[in-house]
Amino acid sequence: MIKEYFTEIYNILIRLNIPDIQKVIDILAELKGRLFILGVGGSAANASHSVNDFRKIANIEAYAPTDNVAELTAWTNDEDWDCVFVNWLKESKLKKEDVIMILSVGGGSETTSANLLDAVNFAKYEVGCKVVGIVSRLGGITKRLADACIMIPVINDKHITPHAEAFQAILTHLIVENLRCLITENLK
Repeated sequence: MIKEYFTEIYNILIRLNIPDIQKVIDILAELKGRLFILGVGGSAANASHSVNDFRKIANIEAYAPTDNVAELTAWTNDEDWDCVFVNWLKESKLKKEDVIMILSVGGGSETTSANLLDAVNFAKYEVGCKVVGIVSRLGGITKRLADACIMIPVINDKHITPHAEAFQAILTHLIVENLRCLITENLK
């Protein structure tokens, strides 16, 4: 099992699309506003961790709605789970200069993570801001509408979620490190 799992990781690694990764880096390097990172479940934990890195290391103003449990559960209780991210983005006064980043196993759809579907539609069509994502499976709404989307290849259907969430962490660290290097070069 261990060797098989590591073989799967290697196969994902060699199948990642480097131009897609670079496109996400390029969009974030040009960011003039804030970065909002949305995720559910393990991806929410990755969003929280990523906020720390984008803020501390890459000097990007970043937020994850799932970091505010009181507000998140109030929106869920008073409105609906499906609109929790849209309401949070509206209250945060999402602007065209901002970017939302989706971290998700499936990318959001009508049947799974509809809250991400609504958030992406709101960001793209009502606000006009850019959307980037790190997703797996078929990519959902994120793959269809994002300005840049990194697809984590499916190697084994039994390990989609652990591989997707592990690679979200790897890729956000890679993106942050590239942004840090760009900042350092610009200071010279």
